[in-house]
Amino acid sequence: MEVAAAAGELLKTLATRADPDFAAGMQRYFPHEVRALGVSNAAVTAIAYDYFRDRRDVPPAVRLLLAEEVLARAEHHEEVLLGFAVIHKVARTGLGDELLDRCEHWLETYVSNWAQCDDLCLKLLYPFFLGHLGQIPQTRRWVESASPWARRAANVAVVKFVRRQVGRSVFELPTAHVFDNCVRLMRDDEVYVQKGCGWLLKVTAEVHPAEVAGFLRTWHTEMSRDTFRYAVEKMEPQLRRSLMALGQGATR
Repeated sequence: MEVAAAAGELLKTLATRADPDFAAGMQRYFPHEVRALGVSNAAVTAIAYDYFRDRRDVPPAVRLLLAEEVLARAEHHEEVLLGFAVIHKVARTGLGDELLDRCEHWLETYVSNWAQCDDLCLKLLYPFFLGHLGQIPQTRRWVESASPWARRAANVAVVKFVRRQVGRSVFELPTAHVFDNCVRLMRDDEVYVQKGCGWLLKVTAEVHPAEVAGFLRTWHTEMSRDTFRYAVEKMEPQLRRSLMALGQGATR
């Protein structure tokens, strides 16, 4: 495969699906204008999958190079998603620890909104971690990143591992990992980083309700109201009501 030519072909195919009306409608999901073609996430994924349907012999390492090429050329929202879609199918077992390093680089270089961040976390990092559980703690360094999307990813990338059946065993993310991340990020200047804290706390509360309740009682005055409300959303009603009474003291 000639990587540059393949990237050009993929991007050209994506451009043919552009829908200006759909692109205009997408803007309501973002606080700032997003340069978009107007192609659904499902259609972006289908373009990548269709491309490789008759190219199953392309090695994962070449797919990674192709993803890099697409991302380097990306000027629209969906082109970033296309770069990620190129390696969806090989993220779990086809690539090694280098994928985690590339994801960190992409978060800091190419990702520019919450939807791209979450797509990378849930479609690349989730399957990757299923095959590389020992790499999950490496995401903790992202809380110090200059990129708000890497900081958001520090939480979003692990939400599916609070408790997860993997093969014949059950993996549980230590609550210390959750709470340390949230203490360090809940006052972040970027609202989507704060929301990432709320999401991780909400999922953790389904598994460890008493521990999360104790955390919220300690820290409720340090987090935004939105973060707090996310965190208690799925709790048992009586516990949720008692915590919501405390939540009136949340800072923003």
